[in-house]
Amino acid sequence: MSKSLTEKLSELAKRRGFFFQSSEAYGGVAGFQTFGPEGAELKRNIENSWRETFSDSLGHREIEAPTIMPEPVFEASGHLDTFDDMIIECPECGTSSRADHLVEDNTDIEEAESFSHEQVEALIKEHNLECPSCGEDLSNVAVEDFNLMFETSIGPGSGQTGYLRPETAQGIFVEFPRLKEYARNQLPFGITQIGKAYRNEISPRKGLVRVRELTQAELEHFIDPEEDEPRLEKVEDVELKLYSREQQNAEDGEPQFMTVKEAVEEEVVESDWIAYYLGIAKQWYEEIGVDMERFRFRQHQNDELSHYASDCWDAESQVDGDWIEITGFAYRGCYDLKKHDQYSREDYKIFKEYDEPKTVEKNTVSPDMGYLGPEFGDKAGKIAEKLEEIAENEPEAFEADKVFVEVDGEEYSVPADKCNFSVEEVTENGEHILPHVVEPSFGIDRMVYTVLAHAYDEDEVDDEERTVMRFNEEVAPTEVAVFPLMDKEGLGEKAQEVADKLREEGFSVKYDDTGNIGKRYRRQDEVGTPVCVTIDYETLEDEPETVTVRDRDSTDQERVEISDLADYLA
Repeated sequence: MSKSLTEKLSELAKRRGFFFQSSEAYGGVAGFQTFGPEGAELKRNIENSWRETFSDSLGHREIEAPTIMPEPVFEASGHLDTFDDMIIECPECGTSSRADHLVEDNTDIEEAESFSHEQVEALIKEHNLECPSCGEDLSNVAVEDFNLMFETSIGPGSGQTGYLRPETAQGIFVEFPRLKEYARNQLPFGITQIGKAYRNEISPRKGLVRVRELTQAELEHFIDPEEDEPRLEKVEDVELKLYSREQQNAEDGEPQFMTVKEAVEEEVVESDWIAYYLGIAKQWYEEIGVDMERFRFRQHQNDELSHYASDCWDAESQVDGDWIEITGFAYRGCYDLKKHDQYSREDYKIFKEYDEPKTVEKNTVSPDMGYLGPEFGDKAGKIAEKLEEIAENEPEAFEADKVFVEVDGEEYSVPADKCNFSVEEVTENGEHILPHVVEPSFGIDRMVYTVLAHAYDEDEVDDEERTVMRFNEEVAPTEVAVFPLMDKEGLGEKAQEVADKLREEGFSVKYDDTGNIGKRYRRQDEVGTPVCVTIDYETLEDEPETVTVRDRDSTDQERVEISDLADYLA
């Protein structure tokens, strides 16, 4: 039986140092992968390319926040309540499985993640699904929630409860009050971050696809939703492959090809900002080697949308017939900043100055502190602040005899006549607004896996089968390999000299003098090195000195003068 691409890729990744399971000397732990020398360089090149495209060239700024944050951050963000997956535990052997994946793996159903617990339980019963470990019938076993957060303790003893971040985004949102100062309180502005995130996955699988420690590259673009618009003209002619909600629900629905401009005009993509970033991302995917024949943008179904998102599209790549989410493009509104504004002691709003002053009606209160102080003691100040919030958001509350407020989990009542509620005409020069957030969020590990899978190829050279990774030069782990034909008679010394010179010119260079030249070529083909340079006896004889340059994809060879080599390779 022939091996699948996944199996071939896994074997190659381990043999050539792209990635492999961590801690194998101690039996390994599922969901943790080590990037070997080739994989670490490939990953770094993809990260640097992302940084250039989504941060530097767009004028955004990058930060680096801690990977551990205190519990209140995730109470505010909603992760403690909503960051769950569906789990089902075998009553016979105790094996835990992710219930929606159990359905997807054993039926023709896709995207079971968007189903309710009751729907998944019904599907498990309908299809008589069994425990993947012992074969026990799971038809009558309850599906429950499992929170994916990694909990830890900050400080000695019981310390302070903290969590490893499940996404890099919260590190940006939490620091917004300071970040807006660096942006001179002017919208729009973008903050990027590349870093680790942690998710205690129920059933890690497929190498780099579902892991417990991952790298994310995220951009949070803060905008004024009433005024700021993207520069769509930059990408309006970029063609997108869009699998809309409507097409997914149609009996014979298929992805549609349309330009960014058409997608916006026909309202297939609801947000201009999302469409803008889909266009930029499409061009970047092509640059780093994603095969557009195995790629699409898929819109989230309504019951699939995150609690914070009004619209969301996933960039998906196909590997071995499976579609893998590699990026999420979400319009998060003001959800995150509003939550942190409510829960924290900082101000997450930005002052938006009007072109001309406006006269408006404003609800105000002037609490009688002579009453509040003796009546409520040290809670009086907080109660007064709450009354101001109620005046702004629920003015009808002051029509009753008493106004009820909640402070530190306790409810207090204040006589309405002690609140001094009124509606006044005031002249305002501006208003404080909560910015909205547009978020492209990239899974770097899955990007690496996609680039590996789409670069993998097999062909024949000189009647021999070879495996070759056809990486785009921008992300290839090594740009050029230098060989002496044989390590004697001065060939090795000359080869080292050439390798050193190319490194000084800024190329990533690998030197190899082990084994015959054919095997060395094959090794470099398997790690995707675009060009090999061989120093042979002709090099020592020619005047000026020349070397053999071999192309990875065509295997064609030509002689190039050493003095011209750097320019030729560039």
